[in-house]
Amino acid sequence: MTAPLLDIENLSAAYGRARVLFGLSLQLGAGEVVALVGRNGAGKTTTLKAVMGLVPATADRLTFQGTRVLGLPTYRIARLGLGYVPEDRRIFTDLTVAENLDVGRREGRAGLSPWTPDRLYRLFPNLAEMQGRRGSQMSGGEQQMLSIARTLMGNPAAILLDEPSEGIAPVIVQMMAEAIRAMKAEGVAVLLSEQNWAFAAGISDRACVIERGEIRFQGAMAALMADAALRAETLGV
Repeated sequence: MTAPLLDIENLSAAYGRARVLFGLSLQLGAGEVVALVGRNGAGKTTTLKAVMGLVPATADRLTFQGTRVLGLPTYRIARLGLGYVPEDRRIFTDLTVAENLDVGRREGRAGLSPWTPDRLYRLFPNLAEMQGRRGSQMSGGEQQMLSIARTLMGNPAAILLDEPSEGIAPVIVQMMAEAIRAMKAEGVAVLLSEQNWAFAAGISDRACVIERGEIRFQGAMAALMADAALRAETLGV
Protein backbone atom coordinates (compact mmCIF):
# COMPACT_ATOMS: atom_id res chain seq x y z
CA MET A 1 0.00 0.00 0.00
CA THR A 2 1.37 3.42 -1.01
CA ALA A 3 2.31 5.60 1.94
CA PRO A 4 0.21 8.78 2.27
CA LEU A 5 1.69 12.15 1.39
CA LEU A 6 0.25 13.71 4.53
CA ASP A 7 -0.21 11.51 7.59
CA ILE A 8 -1.91 12.93 10.68
CA GLU A 9 -2.51 10.88 13.81
CA ASN A 10 -4.00 12.15 17.09
CA LEU A 11 -3.56 15.86 16.32
CA SER A 12 -4.61 18.32 19.02
CA ALA A 13 -4.34 22.10 18.93
CA ALA A 14 -5.32 25.10 21.02
CA TYR A 15 -5.36 28.88 21.07
CA GLY A 16 -3.99 29.62 24.50
CA ARG A 17 -6.16 27.72 26.98
CA ALA A 18 -8.94 27.19 24.44
CA ARG A 19 -8.50 23.73 22.95
CA VAL A 20 -9.93 23.38 19.44
CA LEU A 21 -8.77 20.01 18.06
CA PHE A 22 -9.11 16.76 19.99
CA GLY A 23 -7.10 13.81 18.66
CA LEU A 24 -7.82 14.30 14.97
CA SER A 25 -6.47 11.73 12.49
CA LEU A 26 -6.60 11.73 8.69
CA GLN A 27 -4.48 10.96 5.65
CA LEU A 28 -4.03 12.48 2.20
CA GLY A 29 -2.74 10.42 -0.70
CA ALA A 30 -0.92 11.54 -3.85
CA GLY A 31 -3.28 13.04 -6.42
CA GLU A 32 -6.23 12.76 -4.03
CA VAL A 33 -8.79 15.44 -3.15
CA VAL A 34 -10.05 15.16 0.41
CA ALA A 35 -12.71 17.53 1.74
CA LEU A 36 -12.62 18.50 5.41
CA VAL A 37 -16.21 19.58 5.93
CA GLY A 38 -18.13 20.84 8.94
CA ARG A 39 -20.02 23.76 10.37
CA ASN A 40 -18.40 27.11 11.04
CA GLY A 41 -16.16 26.81 14.10
CA ALA A 42 -15.82 23.02 13.85
CA GLY A 43 -12.03 23.20 13.57
CA LYS A 44 -11.40 23.05 9.81
CA THR A 45 -9.17 26.12 9.55
CA THR A 46 -7.35 25.22 12.76
CA THR A 47 -6.52 21.80 11.31
CA LEU A 48 -4.83 23.37 8.28
CA LYS A 49 -3.00 25.92 10.42
CA ALA A 50 -1.79 23.20 12.80
CA VAL A 51 -0.39 21.20 9.90
CA MET A 52 1.43 24.29 8.63
CA GLY A 53 2.88 25.13 12.05
CA LEU A 54 0.81 28.28 12.48
CA VAL A 55 -0.81 27.26 15.78
CA PRO A 56 0.66 25.23 18.68
CA ALA A 57 -0.14 21.55 18.26
CA THR A 58 0.70 18.08 19.49
CA ALA A 59 0.38 14.80 17.59
CA ASP A 60 1.46 11.19 17.74
CA ARG A 61 2.38 11.58 14.07
CA LEU A 62 2.41 14.50 11.66
CA THR A 63 4.46 13.76 8.55
CA PHE A 64 4.61 15.00 4.99
CA GLN A 65 6.22 12.70 2.42
CA GLY A 66 7.66 10.73 5.33
CA THR A 67 9.26 13.78 7.00
CA ARG A 68 8.13 14.77 10.48
CA VAL A 69 6.83 18.34 10.25
CA LEU A 70 5.46 18.79 13.76
CA GLY A 71 7.36 21.67 15.33
CA LEU A 72 8.97 22.86 12.09
CA PRO A 73 8.64 26.53 11.12
CA THR A 74 6.10 27.20 8.41
CA TYR A 75 8.63 28.17 5.74
CA ARG A 76 10.41 24.84 6.10
CA ILE A 77 7.15 22.93 5.76
CA ALA A 78 6.39 24.90 2.59
CA ARG A 79 9.84 24.12 1.18
CA LEU A 80 9.13 20.41 1.58
CA GLY A 81 6.37 20.85 -1.01
CA LEU A 82 3.25 21.51 1.03
CA GLY A 83 1.41 24.56 -0.29
CA TYR A 84 -1.11 26.57 1.73
CA VAL A 85 -3.81 28.95 0.52
CA PRO A 86 -5.34 30.71 3.55
CA GLU A 87 -8.91 31.91 3.71
CA ASP A 88 -7.80 35.56 3.64
CA ARG A 89 -5.68 35.00 0.48
CA ARG A 90 -2.74 37.23 1.45
CA ILE A 91 -1.61 38.19 -2.00
CA PHE A 92 0.80 41.11 -2.41
CA THR A 93 -1.67 43.86 -3.19
CA ASP A 94 1.02 46.35 -4.34
CA LEU A 95 2.36 43.87 -6.91
CA THR A 96 0.84 42.97 -10.27
CA VAL A 97 -0.54 39.54 -11.12
CA ALA A 98 2.66 38.65 -12.98
CA GLU A 99 4.83 39.87 -10.11
CA ASN A 100 2.81 37.88 -7.56
CA LEU A 101 3.36 34.73 -9.62
CA ASP A 102 7.08 35.44 -9.92
CA VAL A 103 7.38 35.78 -6.13
CA GLY A 104 6.00 32.25 -5.72
CA ARG A 105 8.32 30.64 -8.25
CA ARG A 106 10.28 27.55 -7.18
CA GLU A 107 11.93 24.75 -9.10
CA GLY A 108 9.82 21.85 -10.31
CA ARG A 109 9.65 18.56 -8.42
CA ALA A 110 10.54 15.13 -9.72
CA GLY A 111 7.56 13.35 -11.22
CA LEU A 112 5.42 16.50 -11.54
CA SER A 113 5.17 18.81 -14.54
CA PRO A 114 6.37 22.29 -13.47
CA TRP A 115 3.76 25.00 -13.21
CA THR A 116 4.57 28.08 -15.30
CA PRO A 117 2.75 31.39 -15.77
CA ASP A 118 1.56 30.26 -19.21
CA ARG A 119 0.05 27.06 -17.80
CA LEU A 120 -1.60 28.99 -15.00
CA TYR A 121 -3.02 31.59 -17.38
CA ARG A 122 -4.63 28.76 -19.32
CA LEU A 123 -6.03 27.40 -16.06
CA PHE A 124 -7.23 30.84 -14.94
CA PRO A 125 -8.03 32.82 -18.12
CA ASN A 126 -9.15 35.80 -16.05
CA LEU A 127 -5.61 36.22 -14.75
CA ALA A 128 -4.22 36.14 -18.29
CA GLU A 129 -6.27 39.24 -19.07
CA MET A 130 -4.93 41.20 -16.09
CA GLN A 131 -1.24 40.32 -15.88
CA GLY A 132 -0.32 43.95 -15.28
CA ARG A 133 -3.08 44.68 -12.76
CA ARG A 134 -2.18 45.19 -9.12
CA GLY A 135 -3.68 42.89 -6.52
CA SER A 136 -5.48 45.80 -4.83
CA GLN A 137 -7.49 46.36 -8.04
CA MET A 138 -8.85 42.79 -8.20
CA SER A 139 -12.12 41.37 -6.95
CA GLY A 140 -12.21 38.84 -4.12
CA GLY A 141 -12.67 35.96 -6.54
CA GLU A 142 -9.83 37.15 -8.74
CA GLN A 143 -7.58 37.45 -5.69
CA GLN A 144 -8.52 33.89 -4.72
CA MET A 145 -7.51 32.63 -8.15
CA LEU A 146 -4.23 34.52 -7.90
CA SER A 147 -3.54 33.11 -4.45
CA ILE A 148 -3.97 29.55 -5.75
CA ALA A 149 -1.92 30.27 -8.88
CA ARG A 150 0.91 31.78 -6.85
CA THR A 151 0.95 28.71 -4.59
CA LEU A 152 1.12 26.43 -7.63
CA MET A 153 4.14 28.39 -8.87
CA GLY A 154 5.96 26.80 -5.93
CA ASN A 155 5.34 23.40 -7.57
CA PRO A 156 3.93 21.74 -4.42
CA ALA A 157 3.17 18.04 -4.12
CA ALA A 158 0.07 18.89 -2.07
CA ILE A 159 -1.99 21.98 -1.27
CA LEU A 160 -4.11 22.91 1.73
CA LEU A 161 -7.02 25.08 0.56
CA ASP A 162 -9.01 26.98 3.17
CA GLU A 163 -12.58 27.85 2.11
CA PRO A 164 -11.74 28.61 -1.55
CA SER A 165 -15.38 29.13 -2.55
CA GLU A 166 -16.37 31.50 0.26
CA GLY A 167 -17.69 34.90 -0.73
CA ILE A 168 -17.03 34.64 -4.47
CA ALA A 169 -19.31 34.68 -7.50
CA PRO A 170 -20.75 31.37 -8.76
CA VAL A 171 -18.86 31.63 -12.06
CA ILE A 172 -15.58 31.93 -10.13
CA VAL A 173 -16.57 28.99 -7.91
CA GLN A 174 -16.91 26.90 -11.07
CA MET A 175 -13.43 27.99 -12.17
CA MET A 176 -12.13 26.95 -8.76
CA ALA A 177 -13.65 23.51 -9.19
CA GLU A 178 -12.06 23.13 -12.61
CA ALA A 179 -8.70 24.24 -11.21
CA ILE A 180 -8.83 21.66 -8.43
CA ARG A 181 -9.65 18.94 -10.95
CA ALA A 182 -6.66 20.09 -13.02
CA MET A 183 -4.39 19.88 -9.97
CA LYS A 184 -5.60 16.35 -9.31
CA ALA A 185 -4.95 15.39 -12.94
CA GLU A 186 -1.38 16.63 -12.53
CA GLY A 187 -0.87 14.50 -9.41
CA VAL A 188 -1.17 17.36 -6.90
CA ALA A 189 -3.03 16.30 -3.74
CA VAL A 190 -5.55 18.70 -2.20
CA LEU A 191 -6.87 18.90 1.35
CA LEU A 192 -9.86 21.19 1.13
CA SER A 193 -11.52 22.94 4.07
CA GLU A 194 -15.01 23.84 2.94
CA GLN A 195 -18.48 24.78 4.18
CA ASN A 196 -20.00 24.74 0.70
CA TRP A 197 -21.34 21.20 0.64
CA ALA A 198 -22.26 21.15 -3.06
CA PHE A 199 -18.84 22.49 -4.10
CA ALA A 200 -16.96 19.95 -1.98
CA ALA A 201 -19.14 17.05 -3.12
CA GLY A 202 -18.49 17.79 -6.77
CA ILE A 203 -14.69 17.64 -6.64
CA SER A 204 -13.63 15.40 -3.73
CA ASP A 205 -12.69 11.72 -3.61
CA ARG A 206 -13.15 11.40 0.14
CA ALA A 207 -14.74 13.37 2.94
CA CYS A 208 -13.77 13.92 6.57
CA VAL A 209 -16.58 15.40 8.64
CA ILE A 210 -15.30 17.39 11.60
CA GLU A 211 -17.50 18.41 14.52
CA ARG A 212 -16.25 20.24 17.64
CA GLY A 213 -12.65 19.41 16.83
CA GLU A 214 -13.16 15.68 16.28
CA ILE A 215 -13.58 13.57 13.15
CA ARG A 216 -17.10 12.15 13.02
CA PHE A 217 -16.88 10.44 9.63
CA GLN A 218 -14.20 9.45 7.12
CA GLY A 219 -14.93 7.72 3.85
CA ALA A 220 -15.83 8.08 0.20
CA MET A 221 -17.63 11.29 -0.67
CA ALA A 222 -20.34 9.15 -2.27
CA ALA A 223 -20.95 7.44 1.07
CA LEU A 224 -21.44 10.78 2.83
CA MET A 225 -23.75 11.95 0.06
CA ALA A 226 -25.86 8.84 0.61
CA ASP A 227 -26.12 9.33 4.40
CA ALA A 228 -28.75 12.05 4.78
CA ALA A 229 -29.05 11.55 8.53
CA LEU A 230 -25.32 12.11 9.13
CA ARG A 231 -25.28 15.18 6.89
CA ALA A 232 -28.26 16.65 8.70
CA GLU A 233 -26.72 16.01 12.11
CA THR A 234 -23.19 17.26 11.42
CA LEU A 235 -23.49 19.60 8.46
CA GLY A 236 -27.06 20.82 8.67
CA VAL A 237 -27.76 19.79 5.05
